Amino acid sequence: MERFFKRVSNGSHPQESHSQEVEVESSKRSRIEINIADLPSDPGLRAPISDYSPNIQDEIRRHYLQQGPCQPKDHKFPFSDFGKERRRFNTAWYDLFPNWLEYSIDKDSVFCLCCYLFKPNIGEQAGGKSFVGKGFSNWKKKERLVEHVGNHNSYHYQCYKKREALMTEKQQIQNIVLKKNIRDRIRYRTRLTTSVDCIRFLIRQGLAFRGRDESEDSTNQGNFLELLNFLADHNEEVRVVALKNAPENLRLTSLKIQKDIVNAFDESRDVSIKEQIVVMFRYVNKKGYVIESFIGIEHVANTTAVSLKTAIDKLFSKHGLSISRLRGQGYDGASNMSGEFNGLKTIIMKENECAFFVHCFAHQLQLALMGVAKKHGLIGTFFTVVSNVVNIVGASSKRRDILREKQALKVIEALKSGELSSGKGLNQEIGIKRPCDTRWGTHFGTLVSFITMFSSIVSEQKHEASIMLRLVQTYDFVFSLHLMKTILGITNELSQVLQKDDQDIVNAMDLVKLCKQQLQMMRDTGWNSLVDAVSDFCVEQNIDVLNMENMYCAQGKSRRKAPKLTNMHYYHVDFFNAVIDLQLQELNSRFNEANTELLLCLACLSPNNSFSAFDKRNLIRLAQLYSYDFSTVDLRVLENQLQTYVDDLRSNDKKHEVYPLVYLLIKLALTLPVATASVESVFSAMNIVKNQMRNKMGDQWLNDCMTVYLEKDVFNAIDNEPIIQRFQNMKTRR
Repeated sequence: MERFFKRVSNGSHPQESHSQEVEVESSKRSRIEINIADLPSDPGLRAPISDYSPNIQDEIRRHYLQQGPCQPKDHKFPFSDFGKERRRFNTAWYDLFPNWLEYSIDKDSVFCLCCYLFKPNIGEQAGGKSFVGKGFSNWKKKERLVEHVGNHNSYHYQCYKKREALMTEKQQIQNIVLKKNIRDRIRYRTRLTTSVDCIRFLIRQGLAFRGRDESEDSTNQGNFLELLNFLADHNEEVRVVALKNAPENLRLTSLKIQKDIVNAFDESRDVSIKEQIVVMFRYVNKKGYVIESFIGIEHVANTTAVSLKTAIDKLFSKHGLSISRLRGQGYDGASNMSGEFNGLKTIIMKENECAFFVHCFAHQLQLALMGVAKKHGLIGTFFTVVSNVVNIVGASSKRRDILREKQALKVIEALKSGELSSGKGLNQEIGIKRPCDTRWGTHFGTLVSFITMFSSIVSEQKHEASIMLRLVQTYDFVFSLHLMKTILGITNELSQVLQKDDQDIVNAMDLVKLCKQQLQMMRDTGWNSLVDAVSDFCVEQNIDVLNMENMYCAQGKSRRKAPKLTNMHYYHVDFFNAVIDLQLQELNSRFNEANTELLLCLACLSPNNSFSAFDKRNLIRLAQLYSYDFSTVDLRVLENQLQTYVDDLRSNDKKHEVYPLVYLLIKLALTLPVATASVESVFSAMNIVKNQMRNKMGDQWLNDCMTVYLEKDVFNAIDNEPIIQRFQNMKTRR
């Protein structure tokens, strides 16, 4: 018998044991829920469709078919050597095979979407693995693409027909068997349209969908069901088909249905402890306007530069984009983002040398303002006192109420005496906010409120407030208050302008230059007006005014060892001039981009004073920096266009058609980011969309809600019809 059957040993063979472990692991893997949103878009990175559980293969197929073939068109396609010839992929092939041809940036090969999704697993038949597994990259044999399609008996054609059958609702077997009548279809469509309208309202306002208790006996079923009930109560057509009048299994109110509809919104156009990055694109549209659009939020395991680069690559691949078309990047000053050797901007520039980095101007301005407080002892002490006073005043609701009452009485008295005038929008109730080093413009707002509410603040004289009172009611404090309020008032205008998304880099540098000029003018001619304002304020608040001719007495030092200085010399030279000089020094050191070659060249595009800064040589050098966009021939043509463009600027309205290369140069200059204010606004919006009550939102659910909430203009332009069609195509519906 041993000639025909091998003897089975009592101990399992190592290879058999390993095989069993592999089978168990494979079985576990098949039971893991797949996040559809995390499926790779690049065809070279996809797992075979047969590796997924048969229960979700159709859902995966629908996802890829709704996305469409991965066809990056602006990628810098690499050349390959074929003997003495060099060939690369031609984007014109997309037009020849628009429904199935895909290009993989990772593998520099093309694939067939239909065959990947529907090809039977029968080895080398049906074209082998050329267009499914390893990809096709023999660029000199274009005819192989035609051969792959074949005739109506080919495997590719059979896969294509399966694709049509899956995505065409009328051909699905469920619809053929059920044969729903017209009345049921109308009821279903009314029910679905109502759910879509409810979700439109909630997501536009950034409101939560679900309630804690959504049962029929609940007094508050959540925003979605309550709004649906409201529409049903006020619309007879909705009432007869929705909620209780709908079939139990077809109410279209479940959480899964809500998420599918929101995802349909997204594709048609943090409170939780997660590391997340926000990605926004800045570009010039066809009308010449600068647009900043929210693209998505990516969850990252950590914030190292390599992890961030991987997340960005994944996002680009998802949208069919290429890093090679990136022409600028802007972040804050963190080392993992802007590090010279291992930062994210360095990693991207190694891959694409034309993706120039610009440090956020608004962030640099804030660092420059905080740099003065760190380097000048009196200013640092001043801001510490202001923060402590604000903390004491706002320590409790009771104290804040007392402050409001005192300020209201002061306003009433001023109105009666005629010091203030009444009118619409005047004399509104104000409060005092805590200054924050990371919030742009908060220090200026705090100082303005402090001056306005000074008498109300110092009237609080209990406990620890009395200690602060001695520091606040001094000439030194009042002088520092007015000095920093004036300096921050100048820089605050710059900060507000820099946060606008339509600012360009050249105009931003002009604004920084103007800010420096205003500070220098204040140093030269602003002393007398500041002293007069401080003296008037001290008289109003019963604070002793110093005689500038007297000798200065430094606190904490004996008169014998103290320097022999007059108050005029100390406050004018050692205080006023020193603080402004420090501020100018910080601005010069922080905004050093003006000295870089890129910015010097960009400045030549400024139209101010009839193109007084125009320099043809620098503009040609600017075009050379963007080597991916200007060929050698383009550079020669651009040299002639530049001079003609400037001369003809005022006599021709359609300059982008007459001077396309100059227009391209201008678009590249406008594309460079100025500030990350739009990104900061996304994080602020995230606090609305993902609040404490919704801190368990998943990444895809958050992405869909944020996209619709932020891009309201695009969202409002989308009709219900494409949303309903996409919702139906996501999966088989009843």
